[in-house]
Amino acid sequence: MRQADTPGTSAADRRGALAPVDRPPVLVTGATGRVGRHVIDLLTDAGVPVRALVRHSGSATTLPTTVEVVTGDLTVPASLDAALHAVSTVLLVWTAPPQTAAAVVDRLAAHAQRVVHLSAPHRTPHPLFQQPNPMAALHAEIERLIAATGLGLTVVRPGMFASNALPWWAAAIRAGSPVRWPYGAVETAPVDDRDVAAVVARTLIEEGHAGGDHVLTGPESLSQAEQVDIIADVLGRPIAFEELSPDAFRRGTPEVARPAVDMLLNAWNAARGQPAYLTSSVAEILGTPPRTFRQWVVDHAAAFTADPHPTN
Repeated sequence: MRQADTPGTSAADRRGALAPVDRPPVLVTGATGRVGRHVIDLLTDAGVPVRALVRHSGSATTLPTTVEVVTGDLTVPASLDAALHAVSTVLLVWTAPPQTAAAVVDRLAAHAQRVVHLSAPHRTPHPLFQQPNPMAALHAEIERLIAATGLGLTVVRPGMFASNALPWWAAAIRAGSPVRWPYGAVETAPVDDRDVAAVVARTLIEEGHAGGDHVLTGPESLSQAEQVDIIADVLGRPIAFEELSPDAFRRGTPEVARPAVDMLLNAWNAARGQPAYLTSSVAEILGTPPRTFRQWVVDHAAAFTADPHPTN
């Protein structure tokens, strides 16, 4: 999944101070998202100057004060020029429709030398990731466009995020209701957002990652029902899991979410009866093992018990 470490470089060395004092800023797109926000903290902790691209300045209020905030929009490529000024490395988290991808990549190539693209594991030889879907096609096209420019490209491909448990199951768990979900026996390897961000930050900070293609997973294959059982064990109370048919699941989702739902249902259906695809990329790059799903739940247990929208 990655090139071997330079001879004589230990895990402890790789975890040490990596950023030179004087370097151009790293541009982070998707700066307030679940990966980009963690990346910003890791970069600033390492002393790396950071420039955050946001669509609206008001969305940057939670960013560290040391971060330079620049407004811009991937759907308006010309709006990116100020953000790209004097930048050499870019984290590209695509959060827009596909129509402007080519023009955005052209602008990246005119300013930057290296791009780390947060992509998807659409090239992974496992049926969970091999089902055709528009997002996979978009990521593949962005990768092709970047490669064609000659930019140094590092691709980071997280699998299923551990944090998916929050939008999928937290509301039912907070309400004391059963988790009603399809394909409970299908196994995935949830990866912690923080591990994804740590790998991304490492590839942004260190030299030598151009050409890297890293598929990131958690350390264990767990069925979806087992993941709910782990949440129950951490919370110290039973949580019922009720198998839901794919058709019932589809009917219970808003029309606007149907494409994403169909993508998930197709992937889960194709992966029935197979263990999840596991990689050692997180441990190889960071020198530490990836966090388990249980650890993620322990660290986020309050999200399954507290009202996320308190009235007071």
